[in-house]
Amino acid sequence: MARTRFIPDRGLTARMTLVMFLLGALFVALIVGLMYALPQYALVIGVIGIGIAFYQWYSSDKLAMRAMRAREVTPEEAPELHGMIDRLCAMADMPKPRVGIADLDLPNAFATGRSPSRAVVCVTTGILHRLTAEELEGVLAHELSHVAHRDVLVMTVASSAGIIAGTLTRGAQFGGLGLLGGRRNNNNGGAPAFLVALVVSIVVYAISFLLLRLLSRYRELCADRAGAYLTMKPAALASALQKITGEMASIPQRDLRASSAMNAFFFAPAVGGVSLKTLTSTHPSLEQRLEQLARIQAELGRPTA
Repeated sequence: MARTRFIPDRGLTARMTLVMFLLGALFVALIVGLMYALPQYALVIGVIGIGIAFYQWYSSDKLAMRAMRAREVTPEEAPELHGMIDRLCAMADMPKPRVGIADLDLPNAFATGRSPSRAVVCVTTGILHRLTAEELEGVLAHELSHVAHRDVLVMTVASSAGIIAGTLTRGAQFGGLGLLGGRRNNNNGGAPAFLVALVVSIVVYAISFLLLRLLSRYRELCADRAGAYLTMKPAALASALQKITGEMASIPQRDLRASSAMNAFFFAPAVGGVSLKTLTSTHPSLEQRLEQLARIQAELGRPTA
């Protein structure tokens, strides 16, 4: 991670390294499987998949801002927000990212970008209207820790693996249909080749999906921890979590669904009325996050010897 005053987390570093290694191995296995099953299509499909992944990595900040209908704001347009981020960046001894605001009632925040120099921290108008200054400071410290730990980059690359697998799956389907339709009368193993390509692609997609969720849950606990220690106000972050999670129930389902693609990057998932204690959830449960913050609050409240 970058050298900042955010507390380091070796567990996060180890998990990010493992996820990147496993996703790389999965991608190699996918290409090899397609070369075996559909040799005439594998190279083209692979190049297309890599191209899509590169575009998502290179343009991740723009894509996320566009998806949330957000805009970058200057210090003149949002002086209080910029002032708060200036103070937190000075406390953390880190470069200041760009600042964005999304005109949405959905109370949330996220950080994205392929590197600290291209990072952007974005908040919605909904969260600005609902949180106190101390609560918002806790949320912003959480998001800045994602930038400092560079897990934003890893999450962007990791999510690209699913796009690659999905693209290759569709390509395998077209290739398989061509084999089945164009050479129906030849006993050349077209159907088995198509099935091999399809199964391999689906398996890679499923594994990358689960790896992304497991990393996402751990990095959120890590960001809560880092943000709480930086501000020394874990209770304010816990209060923000409770407010935002409680407010999700009042957000129309259509708005929640429209923002669900960004859940892995949000401060709190855009879901309402469902349990988050599932293998596929992008965030740890609210109870886990509050318990961790309560332990930090108790630790900080102890008198030193």
